[in-house]
Amino acid sequence: MRGKKEPLYRKENKVSLNNKYNVVTGGEFRYQRHTKAFLKDDTPHGPMISGRFGYDYTPLFKFLLSKVGKEWDLVYSEAKSRLDKEDPIFWLVAVHSHQKRDTVRCGDSSYYSGLFVDENGCLQKVNPDADLHHIKTYWNETLSFNGEVLPR
Repeated sequence: MRGKKEPLYRKENKVSLNNKYNVVTGGEFRYQRHTKAFLKDDTPHGPMISGRFGYDYTPLFKFLLSKVGKEWDLVYSEAKSRLDKEDPIFWLVAVHSHQKRDTVRCGDSSYYSGLFVDENGCLQKVNPDADLHHIKTYWNETLSFNGEVLPR
């Protein structure tokens, strides 16, 4: 498909060994699955998993950070056309002045610079001086800021 741009999201990794979807927990259901009380129950018993896990919006966040200083209407229309929904755009971009934040936490260990639209209609960082030192780290924790892994 020539001319079509890649989407700004990807499915979360569910295949690798150490992820939150590949963990086997519980086991209580296997003990009650074929019991008389379970089979006698009239409620329908569907699949154990929902089927839709989640998406990783890291490409969107990197795209928005690369467009700092550009006209917001053009950036927004391109980002919206390459997403499944519009909500993740506004995780980083503040619509109102009271929503501005220097750094935004997305996920467990990813931090990004907060963005807003200035009075000229351009996308800007809330705090252009925000860097790795604005984030409080804990022992043995791997963090990333704007897509770069922080040194320990």
